[in-house]
Amino acid sequence: MRALSASVAVVLFVFAGSALAQQASRHGLGTPATLEQIRGWDIDVRPDGAGLPPGKGTVEQGEKVYAEQCAACHGEKGQNPAKGFDRLVGGKGTLATPKPVQTAGSYWPYATTIFDYVNRAMPFTAPNSLAADDVYSVVAYLLYLNDIVPRQAIMDAQELTKVKMPNADGFIPDGRPDTEDLKCKVDCK
Repeated sequence: MRALSASVAVVLFVFAGSALAQQASRHGLGTPATLEQIRGWDIDVRPDGAGLPPGKGTVEQGEKVYAEQCAACHGEKGQNPAKGFDRLVGGKGTLATPKPVQTAGSYWPYATTIFDYVNRAMPFTAPNSLAADDVYSVVAYLLYLNDIVPRQAIMDAQELTKVKMPNADGFIPDGRPDTEDLKCKVDCK
């Protein structure tokens, strides 16, 4: 269903882009987006790993990339961030307390979505500038710092989908009628 929704969104985007392009050409503004340009923005990674690119990374490589690209904002080893930035490590066992510490290790339900976020939005000053190997490495390092994978872990698309996050069962299905996770309550088939 998500693939269908994504396809419909791309078609609508192309259609809207075409309509805008016609209007823009009438006014002599801009150029139509090419399919290659649109593909450059179609980089989402889903919880099941769909969309993960080829590549791999180690904890050791991730430690180096993190020190160069991430530590200035998130602190050395992800625990003492600069003001306005998120802590990335720790918080285990705090989610049900009055002061929950939400980190990549304590809160996020899927390791694949950590990849998605880092790939899209990091580093803060140059989003989407890391190579896939660097993103796999940083995710491996963050998972290691949160005691989720061992130091010798090598992350790639296959291994990342196997990671069981500590809070994977901490979310409840969305029961609203317009969502996929609607649970049948009457006359279920």
